[in-house]
Amino acid sequence: MTKLKTLDLNFNKLTGEIPSSFVGVSKADYMNFTRNMLTRAMPDWMLKRGDNYDLSFNNFTKFYSMRINCGGKEVIVDGNTKYEDDTDSGGPSKFYQSRTNWAFSSTGHFMDNDRPTDSFIGTNMSRFTMENSGLYTTARLSALSLTFYGFCLENGNYTVKLHFAEITFTDDKTYSSLGRRLFDVYVQHELVLKDFNIEDEAGGVGKEIIKFFTAVVTNNALEIRFYWAGKGTTGIPVRGIYGPLISAVSVDPDFLPPSRNGSSSISVSIVVGIVAGVILLIFLVISILWWRGCLRRKYTLEQDLKGLDQQTDLFTLRQIKAATNNFDANNKIGEVGFGSVYKLYGCCIEGNQLLLIYEYMENNSLTHALFGPKECQLQLDWPTRHRICVGIARGLAYLHEESRLKIVHRDIKATNVLLDKNLNPKISDFGLAKLDEEDNTHISTRIAGTLFGIVALEIVSGRRNTTYRPKEECIHLLDWLISTTFFLAYVVS
Repeated sequence: MTKLKTLDLNFNKLTGEIPSSFVGVSKADYMNFTRNMLTRAMPDWMLKRGDNYDLSFNNFTKFYSMRINCGGKEVIVDGNTKYEDDTDSGGPSKFYQSRTNWAFSSTGHFMDNDRPTDSFIGTNMSRFTMENSGLYTTARLSALSLTFYGFCLENGNYTVKLHFAEITFTDDKTYSSLGRRLFDVYVQHELVLKDFNIEDEAGGVGKEIIKFFTAVVTNNALEIRFYWAGKGTTGIPVRGIYGPLISAVSVDPDFLPPSRNGSSSISVSIVVGIVAGVILLIFLVISILWWRGCLRRKYTLEQDLKGLDQQTDLFTLRQIKAATNNFDANNKIGEVGFGSVYKLYGCCIEGNQLLLIYEYMENNSLTHALFGPKECQLQLDWPTRHRICVGIARGLAYLHEESRLKIVHRDIKATNVLLDKNLNPKISDFGLAKLDEEDNTHISTRIAGTLFGIVALEIVSGRRNTTYRPKEECIHLLDWLISTTFFLAYVVS
């Protein structure tokens, strides 16, 4: 049977253990023992094969963890966590199987000749101060490759904890401190650590470092391999100061093992999914109740706003609709960048209806008074025009200098100057305004609309800033002012 390539014995109701006589078929590419009634442990020769076999759906005793104190005696840490002993002397070509569910294999001779025999268990040369120091008193060594196997594990995700501490050379300035150990680490055939240096990672000799990895077990077997790739020292300071070193191995499931009554295990991911689903369902129910108004405090926003120190009148939405004839467009003064302005002033706070009502300007805007339809234009004398210019200037001076919050309007134009019944100007539309913070010297005061000077010229001349004439180009007021020599005479007339 030495030339056998595939051995398929599934669904044969085989019982007992796999006999050692099957070692003759160990060179087969694949062996299938699924869905039988096999028990006890796997033979050594099968463990050495790696994962070219399938033993699922048998009666092997299932394990859900393994903890090994590599190279040392049994140790109990944290009060009740037991790490099994691993005191086998090892060797350059050694396979060892424990009494439970793990084994290790070691290969390779150390290359130097400073010692008559190789030692594959390292012992501490320093004084430890870390917790659980019993795990770091000894360590298992190998010249080339060191592999730990876990078998009869329930399939699923596991957390692998690898404990390291460099204990084979010192941490002083002597010759004994010159060792440098580098090796690679594989978990389930996947490279997880490249050129791993225990001393550098731990911050010195005699200090522990723990590495965590996630391993997926699919065929009831786990493999953790430490491999020397030829880097680091070999004979400095003494023989064997290179190659893999591991202090302890711990493997724990990421799922809940079955209880003693035999109930099946529940994956942690399933538990997390169930909890997340319940939380999402509760959130959806609360959202629906809130949307329907069952949980909403309808009066909160309205009361908060009404509780402010109001310096304006409050109106109901019904009053506003009655006063504006249900927001009739005929009652609208004009449209500005921030919204429409109607014939009242104050505010309205009712539920989601938040309205600002501005003072009614009987004479509309300055644009309407100067450039509107002829029947709507106002005949403004010089004192009135002067008063309007001064009023705008005073308003800007207040915004720039006298207000507690300095404001740059950035959009002064005739459209944004409203006139009351006495033709007093009021600056409106602060949609482009910005705060002029004294400490904020980089504030942009770039003019977004027109200048006060242009507005003053419009008031004095009675001409628009920009005028279009048929068969002529667009004429700007400032250009017209510069080009004409009769401006003063025009104004006087």
